[in-house]
This record gives sequence, structure tokens and C-alpha cells, in this order.
Amino acid sequence: MTLTIARPYARAAFAIARDAGRFAPWSDALAFSARIAADPQAATVLGHPALTHADAVALLAPEGADEAFASFLALLAENGRLPQLPEIAGLYEQLRAEAEHVVLAKITSATALPDTEVEQIRSALKRRFGREVQVETAVDDSLIGGAVIAAGDVVIDGSLKGKLARLQSALAH
Repeated sequence: MTLTIARPYARAAFAIARDAGRFAPWSDALAFSARIAADPQAATVLGHPALTHADAVALLAPEGADEAFASFLALLAENGRLPQLPEIAGLYEQLRAEAEHVVLAKITSATALPDTEVEQIRSALKRRFGREVQVETAVDDSLIGGAVIAAGDVVIDGSLKGKLARLQSALAH
């Protein structure tokens, strides 16, 4: 439901940034605003009925943000959509990556990966997709070992946790 609400706003933000040739500044501004909106204390303040739209914009807009971005935040405030900023920012990044012919990949591993391994994975994904690959890494010790790579619609589960789950499923049938 939240993505359904966020999608038209992300498309609008993308169109404004594209038309102005300002993909990167809008990415930065949306990421900044999304981090604030996702903070539980800030969410309480943003949800307060006495908070004006101008105050919300002042709280969420990064220093140096352009007038179009401030207007976008004001529109979100007017429509009660500030809590959707994290989803809007994520969808915006997907639209930007598609426009720039970049694949966004997230590598989640049981332990922090050395830069050389991350670069090898990035190179392999670049060959597979025939596009530039932007990599984000995360650590999840519940994977026990190995890694899970999510790139576009492709998920490669090479984690020990995933292998154990597949083995358990095979033994159950």
C-alpha cells in the first residue's frame, strides 16, 4: 500500500529532476529528507498538528536545496505524505538508475566483504547485465556464511542459511 502511495510522488520528483538536469542533487536531497522522516523522533514532530507546512519543509530540506525541492516537500506536507519519504526516495533511485542505465545491487553478507571481493562481484554483475552496476553492501550475521545478492529482479542466494533452508525443503518432500 505504501509503495502505491509513494510511486506517483517518486515519478513526479524524477520528472522534475530530469527536466532540470539535477538527478544527483535530488538524490542527495531526497536521501537526506528520507533519513530525517524515518527517524522516530522526527516522525513524532512531523505528525504534530501544530507543525506548519513551512516548518516541515525547513526541518526536512537540506541546506542549499533548490526551490523546486522545497515546493515538492511542501506538496508532500499538504497531502500528509511526509511519512512516505523513505519509499519515495527509494523509488526515485530506481527510476534514476533505469534512466542512467545503471543496475542497483545490494550485497548482504554474513561478514564485511573486502573491497576486492565487492569489486569482483560488481564486475561479474556488470558482465551479466551489460550495464554499470552501483553496489551497496550490508552485513547480516544471521546468514551464517556466504552472501545474498539482489540486483534488479534477480536474487542470488549463496548464503549458508539459504542453502540450509533449501536442503530442509528438499528433505521434507
